[in-house]
Amino acid sequence: MTTTDLSPRQALKKFFGFDQFKGDQETIIHNLLDGNDAFVIMPTGGGKSLCYQLPALMQDGTAIVVSPLIALMKNQVDAIRGFSQQDGVAHFLNSSLNKGEITRVKQDIVDGNTKLLYVAPESLTKEENIEFLKSVKISFVAIDEAHCISEWGHDFRPEYRRLKPIIEEIADVPIIALTATATPKVQSDIQKNLGMKDAKAYKASFNRPNLYYEVRPKKNATKQIIKYIRSNAGKSGIIYCLSRKKVEELAETLQVNGIQAAAYHAGMDSNQRSRIQDMFLMQEIDVIVATIAFGMGIDKPDVRFVIHHDMPKSLESYYQETGRAGRDGGEGNCIAFYSYKDLEKLEKFLQGKPIAEQEIGMQLLQEVIAYAETSMSRRKFLLHYFGEEFDEVNGLGAPMDDNTRFPKEKYEGQDYAVTLLKTVLEFKQMHKGKFIADVLVGNDTAEIKTYKANESEFFALGNEKDSRFWNAVIRQCVVHGLLRKEVETYGTLKITEDGESFIEEPKSFLLIKEMDYTDVDDEDVVVSAKAGGGATDQALFDMLKDLRKKVARDKQLPPYVIFQEPSLEEMATNYPISLDELTQIGGVGVGKAKKFGGPFLDLIKKYVEDNDIERPDDMLVKSVVNKSGLKVHIIQNIDRKLPLEDIADAKGKSLEDILDEIEAIVSSGTKVNINYYIDDLIDEDSQEEIFDYFMSADSADIPEAYEEFDGDFTEDELRLMRIKFLSEVAN
Repeated sequence: MTTTDLSPRQALKKFFGFDQFKGDQETIIHNLLDGNDAFVIMPTGGGKSLCYQLPALMQDGTAIVVSPLIALMKNQVDAIRGFSQQDGVAHFLNSSLNKGEITRVKQDIVDGNTKLLYVAPESLTKEENIEFLKSVKISFVAIDEAHCISEWGHDFRPEYRRLKPIIEEIADVPIIALTATATPKVQSDIQKNLGMKDAKAYKASFNRPNLYYEVRPKKNATKQIIKYIRSNAGKSGIIYCLSRKKVEELAETLQVNGIQAAAYHAGMDSNQRSRIQDMFLMQEIDVIVATIAFGMGIDKPDVRFVIHHDMPKSLESYYQETGRAGRDGGEGNCIAFYSYKDLEKLEKFLQGKPIAEQEIGMQLLQEVIAYAETSMSRRKFLLHYFGEEFDEVNGLGAPMDDNTRFPKEKYEGQDYAVTLLKTVLEFKQMHKGKFIADVLVGNDTAEIKTYKANESEFFALGNEKDSRFWNAVIRQCVVHGLLRKEVETYGTLKITEDGESFIEEPKSFLLIKEMDYTDVDDEDVVVSAKAGGGATDQALFDMLKDLRKKVARDKQLPPYVIFQEPSLEEMATNYPISLDELTQIGGVGVGKAKKFGGPFLDLIKKYVEDNDIERPDDMLVKSVVNKSGLKVHIIQNIDRKLPLEDIADAKGKSLEDILDEIEAIVSSGTKVNINYYIDDLIDEDSQEEIFDYFMSADSADIPEAYEEFDGDFTEDELRLMRIKFLSEVAN
């Protein structure tokens, strides 16, 4: 197998069938064959893998490739085996193998068959593996995804920082470190940790001219995503979400809307993940909805779009994930949905971590916010972040972003910025953004009264604008360095030296006019995967919504308290005309049916008669598997005033599962009293404030409530209060 007598170009043709190298590949390979260390920074799709695969095939011994993900190793090993007649040419060694498989891998290495051994850093630190590798010939060590070494990198893995001494113990061989994303700070950290200060660094351009970058406000994101995928039918795409729960919800919603999609996250077992990955590679499914666990090193050249449902924690993550689009040089659309509140949640997760980690995390998030809110060329912004200059007029890929193609309308905001900074000063730089926005708008909240802010000259000084506007000004002031957020006292606004100078001598401060995505055409998008089985009768649905509005007005309640929208959709699908049938509708129990059902049944009955509608002979009865026992268990234990965590533990459930169940019980019209639990968590004034919010809100949506309260309450606290509210008001 060894072909040291071949030149790299001849070996390239022999093993991979290519005539030409890309970029610096040939120089990097010569450098490694000469026994020198190398540090390679090359964007996704640039051909990093070849820089260590080819020299491994050309030399005696086995090259160790340190790789962070099992899925990535499998993908790469399969690819190499595809170029060779011997399966033993490449192996991986990780926790997914049994004893017999490990023995076979080691035998192939001893026999000289294996040229590339992929290992996880955790496997490399095991004593028995170190001893074995010391006994065989190692050609060199490649460290893939090397940004994992750096605390400033987006996928920091502590095990990666222990690699240098382990490699030295195994063999004195060259090291090649490779990454697709590295800012100058990350680059320096990697080289320092691996003792590669003198190593030759090869840095390819980070510009991917075929990628189109776009950031949209996060309004009706699910509807926008469905509409986008439908208009790009048959194309492959990846959608990234930050939580496993959102991944599963979104994948289910896409499936309900006729899109071939699957969820993928680290909570699934490895066989399931491998199967979904293979289905995506084989084009059996079009769309993967994933956490960041998906995609590292996945060699699918024709991914046509990458959508970020949530902005990631750093620009490195964003760049790497968008880099999975258009690797064949063809179309690659990168759309991100941006809500500042999402990033505030990420800021909140930093609380309680060591100060150094908090500061790194905050700085990385500020860069993401700046990117999302910039009005300059996004390509220029990204490349500058990676230490590369870009000519946004004549550079390759110049008009390929939303800001360049559709420049945002701007207006002078100097006076607003000055007013904001003076308000922060007035209240001794002791408050978060929400408080300052409430002061300027004139919101008479409990916190405002506590600090007597309603008596200040700044109270309602900016009431010609709403809270959303003032929060945007706050963000722009943070992005431009006039304000900073105190990490320790999560979110407290402090004025910087630049901010003080700005108050003394105000300069031009341009604000961006936001685009509006509230009126995304619904077409026939089903946003809830729980909607009825048939097609919704739109005319009846509209009539039911109007009736709900009227009933709500008469009873002085928010419309969603009467019946939630999915319930109305189901009524407009299944046409219930009796009380029994109405209770078969999702979210409608006996109590709610009796309390509000009468006028709705009358309307449906009349509509069915007037339009000669043939109803199904028997309405679909939803099966609820073994849930009645759980319902009784929950209600009985709430009556005994047991903590909800104990109720959950007794049934092997999480608190979130129990809240789901209680919400279903309450939505169906049964009263539950969890005041004993809430009173220990939330003070009386806050309860009153949240209760008032739900009474006046257009919907009971928790993310909307979270946004309204600017992160002052957790989602679980808001859910508990929504249960209390619905139980007391709706049932």
